Amino acid sequence: MAIRSAAASPFCRPEEDPFLLLESTLRSIEVVLMLRCDLPLRRTWSEQPYGEEEITLLEEEVLPAIRQCLARVDELDQRLLAQQELLQRCRLEAGRSALSALRPALA
Repeated sequence: MAIRSAAASPFCRPEEDPFLLLESTLRSIEVVLMLRCDLPLRRTWSEQPYGEEEITLLEEEVLPAIRQCLARVDELDQRLLAQQELLQRCRLEAGRSALSALRPALA
């Protein structure tokens, strides 16, 4: 999974990119789970915290599903980047061809 930069972009603000948010969420969950020191995981909506069973499900099912989603998004991103690069090369070549065609006429 490629981590994209949240740096300034001409296309959108980082907070408008749902997949940057998903990557950040994944990292945050991983850190919380790593630092919890075998304590239950508190939730804001429930008096009952997540115990070992729920935490195991998070680690074995939820986190891998998020990683799989991000990997698929990365595949889509790579395809779009390849298409953009091809389009740029085609435009550059078309511009060169147009200049080559004009040179004899200008001479």
